[in-house]
Amino acid sequence: MLSADETYASLAGAWRLMFGKADGLRLLDLSADGFWNSFFAIVVAAPALIVGWVGIANEVGDPDAFAGRLGMLVRLATVDIGSWVLPLVVLALVAPRAGIGGRFVHYVVASNWASAIIAWLMLPSALLRLLLPSASEVSSLVSLALFALSMVLTWRMTNTTIGKGAAVGTAVFIGMFVASLLVLFGLQALLGIDIPDGTTG
Repeated sequence: MLSADETYASLAGAWRLMFGKADGLRLLDLSADGFWNSFFAIVVAAPALIVGWVGIANEVGDPDAFAGRLGMLVRLATVDIGSWVLPLVVLALVAPRAGIGGRFVHYVVASNWASAIIAWLMLPSALLRLLLPSASEVSSLVSLALFALSMVLTWRMTNTTIGKGAAVGTAVFIGMFVASLLVLFGLQALLGIDIPDGTTG
């Protein structure tokens, strides 16, 4: 487990990258240990993610069956973690052929920590869904605004971390976004999760 100082430095580095500041890479541990330790970001993101899972599970699970909601919670967690990790596996296979193999570790480390920040950034919409389920329209608007902001920040992180110009950075960003969506929808279908439009976000 990483220390609090190491975690803070990693989050600070990712935050700077999300604002286009390349010196954020200096705060990240890009060693082999740092690569694997960056997946600790999933643990950092977990509390915020759990709020979202609980909110959705309450809406699409059986409201009268705790086991049903718990099962839905586990499936939602599987989908989110799969959508986080599996696209990185695909990138590992593609990166050398795409000419960005030398930046793969940089991207994974930065992306993992940035994803933890994004999870907390999306927390307000998850709290609205959980605490005020009747305010679905407000929750959807907040979710949309935060999602748009997260996409901008993620694009800047990707472009800055890859460091090969906006065209290559944008291509990686789009590729990873599409891969994440494919994994997301694929796992939802595989696990039998049907989320109504009003609960997405």
